[in-house]
Amino acid sequence: MSDRIPPHAYFLVSAVFHYLGPAFAVLLFARVDVLGVAWMRIAVAAIVLGLWRRPWRTLARRDSRSLLLALGGVLAVMNCVFYLAIDRLPLATVAAIEFLPVIALAALGARTRRNAAALALAVPGVYLLTGVQIEGEPLGVALAFGNAGLFALYIVFAHRVSQLATIDGLDGLAASMLIALVVVTPISAWAAVPAFGDPVALLAGAGVGLSSSVIPYVTDQLAMRRLARATYALMVSLLPACATVIGVVVLAQIPSWSETLGVALVIAGVALHREAQVDSAAACNSTESERSSPEARRGSARPLPASSPLAEHGSPSPT
Repeated sequence: MSDRIPPHAYFLVSAVFHYLGPAFAVLLFARVDVLGVAWMRIAVAAIVLGLWRRPWRTLARRDSRSLLLALGGVLAVMNCVFYLAIDRLPLATVAAIEFLPVIALAALGARTRRNAAALALAVPGVYLLTGVQIEGEPLGVALAFGNAGLFALYIVFAHRVSQLATIDGLDGLAASMLIALVVVTPISAWAAVPAFGDPVALLAGAGVGLSSSVIPYVTDQLAMRRLARATYALMVSLLPACATVIGVVVLAQIPSWSETLGVALVIAGVALHREAQVDSAAACNSTESERSSPEARRGSARPLPASSPLAEHGSPSPT
């Protein structure tokens, strides 16, 4: 049934909830410490996905264990760093910085005039977003750039999980989230202790976990396994725009003209970049080989693998 829904629809759901949940988390910071909110988010997601998918056998598999451990570790650290960043900077600023690795890797890995133009658009955009903030909040900017690297790593590892032939992508996500809970507990569980005496904070924390992790990460898996690289890269440009709109509606974070221009330049840069044509040709050859395989001739229902916009470049970095 999930394959009947267009993958673009899954991506749009993920795009909205990727920053809608963190926007609500910012409101929760008044009741619970930032790291405590990060722990609650991961704990809720681990419990929900664990009860739904029951990934015990997936965790026991040796062939995918290292990848799941890597994704779980990235999820744990990324969520903590992301929340520390949005506690100091506007959501739209953090979101725009978050997509720099996509542009930089495209420019380095596929040296074309188009990608050089993409980088030329993105760099001044980030300067407009961060130039004012560096003097007043250097730690926030550093955290935002750290989150950007981790987010790119999340895309790489999550896409690889979605393409595994031995396990279901959602089972892999559930297993990774349980690993993330183990990793994040000694780092931030102490900060969530006061919330257990506050029913409102507990309920809000559960909502943040569902809207920030369960819904976007599940829809990411459903979209990643079916979207082509160029399409995925183009749609990634929607995320900073979503963050800007959500920041205005939920948090009343009205961007200045310079910040609005900065977001627009970053979005234009991400939308403009493309993979090298040699990679596209290789992808076509791979697709033809897949179609001619015995499994394809038997009418296998498994969708053809789609590559991440970052996977072709190895590793870089990640609401």
